[in-house]
Amino acid sequence: MEDKDEDTDTFDPNLPEEGPSAPPPGWLDSVTGYEEHTGGDGTDQICPPPPDFVPKPENDKNASVPNVMVPTVSEDVARDALLQFVGKKWTYSSKPAKNLIFKELKPFTVYRYRLETFTESRSSAWESEPHTGQCVDGPQNGVSPPPWNIQVSYPPKFTNAVQKVRVPHSSFLKPCHRCHGNGKVRCTHCRGRGLTRCMFCHGSGHSRNRRCTTCHGRGRKRCVSCHGKGYKGCLTCNGYRNLVHFIQLTVTWKNQVFEFITNREPEFPLKKFEKVSGEAFFVDENLLVYPIEGFPDQDICDASKGAIQNHLLKYSAVSRILQQRQTIELVPLTHVYYAYSGKDYDYFVFGRENKVHTTKYPSSCSIL
Repeated sequence: MEDKDEDTDTFDPNLPEEGPSAPPPGWLDSVTGYEEHTGGDGTDQICPPPPDFVPKPENDKNASVPNVMVPTVSEDVARDALLQFVGKKWTYSSKPAKNLIFKELKPFTVYRYRLETFTESRSSAWESEPHTGQCVDGPQNGVSPPPWNIQVSYPPKFTNAVQKVRVPHSSFLKPCHRCHGNGKVRCTHCRGRGLTRCMFCHGSGHSRNRRCTTCHGRGRKRCVSCHGKGYKGCLTCNGYRNLVHFIQLTVTWKNQVFEFITNREPEFPLKKFEKVSGEAFFVDENLLVYPIEGFPDQDICDASKGAIQNHLLKYSAVSRILQQRQTIELVPLTHVYYAYSGKDYDYFVFGRENKVHTTKYPSSCSIL
């Protein structure tokens, strides 16, 4: 049997059309200390730290670095490293690695400088949730504390983390702006009628001079979007009609890292160093660190000075510097020259892991 209600127009003139997804200007109340929040679109407002939260560097202060010995790689270590490398390449034979004749092992002094600046930034934005009966902590309970006075749980130093906190006493109750407090909105697909024009007969009720079998000749079909009701539940308030608006503070901790590595061997690609570790012989950690001076490699001194100045200027304006750490690593790099079958070849052994980089290897197409 055909559904007799299928032709029934369910249009309700009292049901509102769907409102904006964000509260319109002027909809939200002003909260003391957060007056810059004029809209409720969820846009974050950066909260720069107060002046007393910004550390001040001491003038003419610097850091000194101890002397360090350049590590060397023995022939046995160089051969083992090449054998491990060859073992992962199915097109390479291990025979040359086992029988090569070393000509020279040339170590290079490669330093990696790293500056880490651990920062905390705070931003705030309006958020909302359906009011399901929960308590509303509003201005009647006191004045909202400033962004940087709100207590949070700190993560370990030099780790990235984000924490969201509801600003105390910033909440208040409002009718849902999307459904105007009705809990439901007019269906936009059928414009609140509960019926839509049949797509097969284009509303005529006939197709090819016959009664349309899809709409049974009515020219209209029950709206699939609202199931013929003419309305939909409000997705913003979930049908609860009211929203609790509040200011949410977002606290972001980030480890800002600058790295510089000295280029002492043009034939070796510096990007390879990113995958290996070195021997850290200098670690300087404090609220603020100071430029390295007197180090034998002037490039490291210049990198330290420039990076520290840049981090201080870049991050102090919008965030709070909690801690800095600068390190210098000695990254092993040895250029190995060898001969095999009367021809000269070479490769690099690098990093504490003794990784190998080579662009040419004898008998590269032979089968193991």
